[in-house]
Amino acid sequence: MKGHVTVSSRRNEPFEKMLKRFIKLVKKERIVEEARERMYYEKPSDKKRRLKKRAQASRSKEKAEKKG
Repeated sequence: MKGHVTVSSRRNEPFEKMLKRFIKLVKKERIVEEARERMYYEKPSDKKRRLKKRAQASRSKEKAEKKG
């Protein structure tokens, strides 16, 4: 798993804003997604297939954005 994410309170910063920064960092580091992926064993062939499908979808999305 990835390293620890720490957020320290800034001067006169409300807790809600600090929490929002923490959540943003967690999403950026993909910590929750990685934990979900590690919950169950995934065969290497299935993982490769899933990643290949994701890459293909991203390429087709880029192609569609270029057109329009």
